[in-house]
Amino acid sequence: MAGLNSTTPTPTDITVHQQSRVLEVAFSDGARFRIPFELMRVYSPSAEVKGHGPGQETLQTGKREVLITALAPVGHYAVQPQFSDGHDSGLFSWDYLYDLGANQARLWQDYEARLAAAGLSRDQPMPIKGGGSACASH
Repeated sequence: MAGLNSTTPTPTDITVHQQSRVLEVAFSDGARFRIPFELMRVYSPSAEVKGHGPGQETLQTGKREVLITALAPVGHYAVQPQFSDGHDSGLFSWDYLYDLGANQARLWQDYEARLAAAGLSRDQPMPIKGGGSACASH
């Protein structure tokens, strides 16, 4: 994964807090972050969220109440959460988790600005993929 090297802080403890909906991560450099599940879900590094290139991102909505139902280790470099909305394809490398934790305030501001620009709210349900009947029947 990009950014991983011998100086990248690694987690020393990871705790899933279901009631408060945060992932608490302590790192080898002494940093400790409480990362909301919603922030992790809307910034998932998966292709479903990020797309396959610039401008292909899918703005996520309706994720305030999302839970992490499982958290699987991926080698010695990442974890793969399974979210209660079924999303499970994002690999959260140590450097990405660190970045999410360290930059939460800016990321929340960016997210809220993108929602406002799109005329959406955090709690608005995601549109149904491929909805409508104007697809393959023509």
